Amino acid sequence: MCIAAWIWQAHPVHQLLLLLNRDEFHSRPTKAVGWWGEGSKKILGGRDVLGGGTWMGCTKDGRLAFLTNVLEPDAMPGARTRGDLPLKFLQSNKSPLEVATEVAEEADEYNGFNLILADLTTNIMVYVSNRPKGQPATIQLVSPGLHVLSNARLDSPWQKAILLGKNFRELLREHGADEVEVKDIVERLMTDTTKADKDRLPNTGCDPNWEHGLSSIFIEVQTDQVRKKSLDSGLS
Repeated sequence: MCIAAWIWQAHPVHQLLLLLNRDEFHSRPTKAVGWWGEGSKKILGGRDVLGGGTWMGCTKDGRLAFLTNVLEPDAMPGARTRGDLPLKFLQSNKSPLEVATEVAEEADEYNGFNLILADLTTNIMVYVSNRPKGQPATIQLVSPGLHVLSNARLDSPWQKAILLGKNFRELLREHGADEVEVKDIVERLMTDTTKADKDRLPNTGCDPNWEHGLSSIFIEVQTDQVRKKSLDSGLS
């Protein structure tokens, strides 16, 4: 599970202002954010020790990729690890659209995902998803503006996505044309534990109590299985 919010090519100071929370099982080991990889394509990001991939990473030459899972009741046995999807772009020299097309061709080999690929040098950002099931993968250019991505399609009106988008807009209005402080936006936006009303939960097919526990921006589930793995933020 993850939730991300960003403003893209629509801020007077920042080309991209990105916030992302990642949630993961306690039993799945993760390396902290740092540089890793070899050669000219070293990646800055956290790393999944089990699968070897990442949920968000960037490179010195302006490439960025991040990923969220789609919330659904059943996982496909033997599926490829979704953490490899950002690496396909970060370790290549291809454009976001070229990599998105390649991902779409093999999208049915993965469990549900949402993937953002961006090249900050060409101002191109692309969204790729392999859901809904049974339909061709979606490839969509991401327009300038403010976007929120949770565990459904881009800008889906889930309650926590609506709340995060609303709070993000209000904070940006407060700052006006001034530079935004990362610490301020992380503390004010990404630590919100407000859960959705139970009668407004999305119909994902998952257990309603479990779904309710995952319905906040910052997840606090009363179990030792899930924890907030990291609070990531990015400025460009």
